[in-house]
Amino acid sequence: MLTAEKTCLIIIDIQEKLLPVMQGPEKVVKNVSVLLQIAKSLNLSILWCQQVPKALGPTVGELSFLLDGVEPLNKSTFSCCGDDRFIEKIDAFKPRTAILCGIETHVCVFQTATDLITKGLDVHVIADATSSRTQENKSIGINRMAKAGVVINSTEMLLFEFLRSARHQKFRELAKLIK
Repeated sequence: MLTAEKTCLIIIDIQEKLLPVMQGPEKVVKNVSVLLQIAKSLNLSILWCQQVPKALGPTVGELSFLLDGVEPLNKSTFSCCGDDRFIEKIDAFKPRTAILCGIETHVCVFQTATDLITKGLDVHVIADATSSRTQENKSIGINRMAKAGVVINSTEMLLFEFLRSARHQKFRELAKLIK
């Protein structure tokens, strides 16, 4: 079962020029916002990646506000694992579990997830906090990740898996995020 200890949240490429062409961009931003609030409340390590921001723009403002204090990792590889600074951060955090969200599901999220599995991490992809330009590509990406051993999860399911009980000290604070 998932625990907050030794877990990191990885935000992938939710950028100004890329987000508008995704399926359901508002839902992605809303759910990633919830994931960030959960991560902060439970003291998860956060890694924030941006794909060539000179071309695709910065991370959308609603999320960059919540990422205050986290250094963005600008990359040109599709897999976050192709970036040396990302690998340095992962190696420093030493997580057992990585939670991934972002865009595009079938490209950067997929490649990062499968590379992290190769590194021996348990990987959860939050399906309702990812997107692609087409639903077909998102579905293919989710299916391939599941076959590779990635746990496919949702924002709400993840929250309650962390909390385990209504008696959890953060229950009231965090349960409000999904209503």
